[in-house]
Amino acid sequence: MKEEILKALGETKVVAIIRGMAPDVCLKLAESYLSGGIRLVEVTFDQTGDPRKTVDAIAAIRREFAKDMHVGAGTVLTDAQLQSVIDIGGEFMVTPSVNPRLIGTASAAGLATMPGAFTPSEIVIAHEAGADVVKIFPVRSLGPQYVKDVLAPLKHIRLMAVGGVNPDNAADYLKAGCVGVGASGSLVNKEWIAAGEWANIAAEARRFISNCNL
Repeated sequence: MKEEILKALGETKVVAIIRGMAPDVCLKLAESYLSGGIRLVEVTFDQTGDPRKTVDAIAAIRREFAKDMHVGAGTVLTDAQLQSVIDIGGEFMVTPSVNPRLIGTASAAGLATMPGAFTPSEIVIAHEAGADVVKIFPVRSLGPQYVKDVLAPLKHIRLMAVGGVNPDNAADYLKAGCVGVGASGSLVNKEWIAAGEWANIAAEARRFISNCNL
């Protein structure tokens, strides 16, 4: 599973991030992303909301698009959240921070792991804990040059840029050395969703993929 996810990330470069959406909307978004060429979708946990919404959304996407798309959970902070993702066949785990215990548990269960880190020390700790990819988060306050500087001594670590990434700057992070980017923003445009304009979201996904694979 890990190899397939890393291969998909290497080929498409983009992980679509869905936050705060009902399971039926998540399913429509996933369909739109796939139409636009995105094959990795992260559905995040809301720490103040019902965790079942995230679990149900992941399960629905997994059932519908298992042959074409990889789906995992984001903002995983507890053992219970991680176990619920493992139980329904989630394929990867993303966290906003470095938690070696969660990384180890997820990795042992066969999930790809993408913990968030901000400093070089956190990046190394995450990597040594077994992270498959380390998410630089929030990258908007750091920029592509930070990624380039960090990778000078740490080029053996796969990095992904998340936080403020859009179709116009995504390629800058890839040129700096990231293996991929995580994005929400225009990919979860609320006006388009409310109006059922799924073709616009598919077109935005296509623009992301195109800009990242020039």
